[in-house]
Amino acid sequence: MLKLVFTQLMLISFLFFSTGLMAQEIEISGIIKDINTNEAIGGSNVKLKNHKRSTVADKQGKFKLTVPQQLNGGRLLVSYIGYKPDTILIDTNKRFYEILLNAKADALNEVVVTGVSRATLTKENPVPIVSVSKKKIEQSSESNIIDVLVRNVPGLNAVKTGPNISKPFIRGLGYNRVLTLYDGIRQEGQQWGDEHGIEVDAYNIERSEVIKGPASLMYGSDALAGVVSLMSSMPGINDSLLHGKILSEYQSNNGLIGNGLGLFYAKDRWSFALRSSYRIAKNYSNAIDGRVYNTGFRETNASGTVRYQGAKGNSTLNLTLYDNIQGIPDGSRDSLTRKFTYQTQEGELDDIKNRPVVSDALLNSYKLSPLHQHIQHYRIYSNNHYALGEGDIDFMLAFQQNVRREYNHPTMPEQAGMFVRLNTVNYGVKYNAPKILNTEFTLGVNGMYQNNLNKNATDFPIPDYNLFDAGAYIFAKWKYERWTIGGGVRYDLRYLNAPDFYTSTNPKTGFGQQVSLAEDPKAYLQFSSFSKSFGGVSLSLGTTYQLNDQVSLKANVARGYRAPSITEFASNGLDPGAHIIYLGNREFKPEFSLQEDIGADITWKDLSMSFSIFNNNIQNYIYLSQLLDAGGDPIISAQGDKTYQYQQASAQLFGFEATFNLHPESMKGFSFDNSFSVIHGYNRKAMFKDKKTAGEYLPLIPPVRLLSSVSQDVRLNSRLFSLMNFKIEAEYNGAQNRYLALNNTETATSSYLLFNVAAGTTFNYSKKHSLQLQLQVNNLFNEIYQSNLSRLKYLESYEQSSNGYKGLQGMGRNIGIRAILSF
Repeated sequence: MLKLVFTQLMLISFLFFSTGLMAQEIEISGIIKDINTNEAIGGSNVKLKNHKRSTVADKQGKFKLTVPQQLNGGRLLVSYIGYKPDTILIDTNKRFYEILLNAKADALNEVVVTGVSRATLTKENPVPIVSVSKKKIEQSSESNIIDVLVRNVPGLNAVKTGPNISKPFIRGLGYNRVLTLYDGIRQEGQQWGDEHGIEVDAYNIERSEVIKGPASLMYGSDALAGVVSLMSSMPGINDSLLHGKILSEYQSNNGLIGNGLGLFYAKDRWSFALRSSYRIAKNYSNAIDGRVYNTGFRETNASGTVRYQGAKGNSTLNLTLYDNIQGIPDGSRDSLTRKFTYQTQEGELDDIKNRPVVSDALLNSYKLSPLHQHIQHYRIYSNNHYALGEGDIDFMLAFQQNVRREYNHPTMPEQAGMFVRLNTVNYGVKYNAPKILNTEFTLGVNGMYQNNLNKNATDFPIPDYNLFDAGAYIFAKWKYERWTIGGGVRYDLRYLNAPDFYTSTNPKTGFGQQVSLAEDPKAYLQFSSFSKSFGGVSLSLGTTYQLNDQVSLKANVARGYRAPSITEFASNGLDPGAHIIYLGNREFKPEFSLQEDIGADITWKDLSMSFSIFNNNIQNYIYLSQLLDAGGDPIISAQGDKTYQYQQASAQLFGFEATFNLHPESMKGFSFDNSFSVIHGYNRKAMFKDKKTAGEYLPLIPPVRLLSSVSQDVRLNSRLFSLMNFKIEAEYNGAQNRYLALNNTETATSSYLLFNVAAGTTFNYSKKHSLQLQLQVNNLFNEIYQSNLSRLKYLESYEQSSNGYKGLQGMGRNIGIRAILSF
């Protein structure tokens, strides 16, 4: 008996002693440099392979990382955008490492994090995904972040309602089919509307990744077309000093003035960031319309971040504030002079063809019209990543509030026509299990809870409602030699409910108002109560095969799921900002897509190329169609409001995307880059077979697009000026004759060719301080054009135009100057 007790005590002591040894950790450090120039690579990612532990090198390329002492023979994965990643063997007797990275000519070996269970090399990911770097974002002078991405991602387009309103479309699909992520948190802000963009600070986006194709497996409903993932800037230098970035820009066309400030501090395990920005713009102009009335805006942003980095992981707490006052044009003008007019009366007293003319002084001022929209968006969220045994766990929790007011009453400008408040709680947990037999398993649960409330308004396009969304998934990735195979399955459940919603006419104002039956027994039941559940299964299976280090072949099949949006399901009223009366359908079923992708990425020393072919079949596809009266004419109110009814049918979209980039090693810094995309979309309802524009073609399908550029980076042997860059770009958009003419929903669009030029330099006025200057001219030759994805194209009050042009034209020549001071 004593012997047994003694043996047990010895075993327990051994276990405690072993655990103590395992708990011991050591700190390693190092510096990361460019192998050719010996310059430090600040911001590089250093990750302990097969663990969640990671860090980011500071501006001088230096890093520190705590690793388990028993991890002798473990490996560090070191990566940075624009460089080939490297794997470093850990020797626990060695405390300092000098790591040299080799620049690469393309993105084949970039590390991506969106839509995958773990950080993954692009060449190993079968899903089409494009990364847009900080450099490309900072060197683009556009009006908003979505337009920046459109210039860098083939297959990504934007439906526009003026310079600052761009809704992302991926391969011909948009609105609630494209999920926008901000630091991994899904963006929720009444995204069904045309007349407002993405509620983010464009100056605070450091990097972006775009998934092209169904991503429902990881994110659930609303990622049926793909994902636009935006990543905010974070502290990258752990030296106990204050660092920052000041950005200022001016754009000549609409007088845009923008200023942004970011302050960053990091010491030991704690990091802090404070950011703010302010942008203001007046009406944009072109050679036909002059200044387009009510397209100015005023935008304010602020955000803060606190991050704790522990031995086994990190936690980040973020707060963001967004405030945008945005003009919304209605296109009304005088029939003879084509000068813009403005609304002064209401209802039957207002005649859109007999309004007063807007003065030149007002057109050229920063003063916003009383008829505008005011959007506020607030977020507080926490992202957490920790090692858990041999695996790791991620969990996040977020709250966001979107407040949207649209003012459309000239006789009572302080009265909002639409006033909705949307609260959203997002949650998610993901566990990455230890690798078993070359296979990585991930299990996750995520979803959201929403509450939408109409407040003091006169128009009510959607009801008050509650939404609960939940989904669970499992994903596995197997890798062996040159093969990588990944796939998974997910099930989603969405529950919607709403009470009865009554409206009546306010006897004092003559406008609509929300009431209860107790207040007005004769009130109109605009939205009857409902309780509805939607569910669906998402699947994904894909593979990549690396023929060699230069060629990677890919194939992927994915089934996506999307529940109908609230407007598609329950709308019944005017959206005053869009000038559209929406009519939903409560009999709608969820959309399901089945998309096949095949493609290849090819990289040689002097050139790189890629191509992707996709085919997407959608069941229960939901789309808008304009309603006509008995005479076959569009139903339009006195104020120009049109009526659209949501429809449902089968649909098919297919297309081709390609890139070709020439970068001869003998011509350092030179690059000839090309991207091409073509998309066709068809309504497969039997009654529209072979009807073409009379119903067979889907709406909002982008035309053939070719983007070509020649750029040259010049490194200077100067202490002050280290780099200069030059770029000439041509953007060709083909004619779109495959449009939905049924019920006058769309019209044909002519082709156009735009030229852009840019030049910049970096001025190093100290070892730790630099000033980046960038000059860009868009639409160099002041071309007159209309995009078929511009909603302004259809703002026309007359059947005939005195100057031969109908609707509003795109932005004319625009000279942008940008300065970025880093310290």
